[in-house]
Amino acid sequence: MSSLVSLRFSEWTKGLDEHQSMISIFYHIRDIPYSLRSGSRFHDPVQAGELLLETGRGSCTPKHYLLAEMFKRLNVPVVFATFPFLWNDQKIRYPPELRDLASGLPVAYHLACRVQLGCRWVLVDATWDPPLGSFGFPVNAHWDGYADTKCAVTPLKAPVRIVFCRTLNNEPYREPNEAAFTPLDGEKDHWEAEDREHYYHERINRRTPKERGRAVQFYQKLDVWMERIRNEEQSKKPA
Repeated sequence: MSSLVSLRFSEWTKGLDEHQSMISIFYHIRDIPYSLRSGSRFHDPVQAGELLLETGRGSCTPKHYLLAEMFKRLNVPVVFATFPFLWNDQKIRYPPELRDLASGLPVAYHLACRVQLGCRWVLVDATWDPPLGSFGFPVNAHWDGYADTKCAVTPLKAPVRIVFCRTLNNEPYREPNEAAFTPLDGEKDHWEAEDREHYYHERINRRTPKERGRAVQFYQKLDVWMERIRNEEQSKKPA
């Protein structure tokens, strides 16, 4: 990977054993501010961690590509875990405008990691940075390097079509002549980032232009609101 990733890996693990290094890497990546500001995707997973470190902010995808790369450097096996979810189903305390936008969004696809610790696969989710916890974002404030972290989203597990959208009244979409239900994808594990990218883009490309436009609007306003939260939390700290 990049020299910047190598530099941060050395800094974050210097003088630490494998277990301590995992915890250090987790906290450093978790503390990078979550952002969807660019509205774009990383088509090259290898560059995702580098760009995340260069910009100092990013979404769940580059965060967990970077986490996986660094854990693999510790010889810790990692798989990528995708969780379909709805922004409107989350327990986040959105302001009214964001809540209204969230109510019409289609299924989104969250990315985290599962790492092998002994004979167990453990969920490691470094998505939300700590200041966001004050508004209901499920921040993983503490990780001991052994137990599962909380998933950053409430996954969607409902008997609806795989080709899925939500209408403005928040009802699942089905063709009139569709007799059988198919469980929504549920959690999907990927051994390689390339498989995750193919899975993600194949589903996102099903969105209508209207859904895409609404999602971009939501992401932009979400970023502005999250930055306001961080500034407010920072102002509360003693000078």
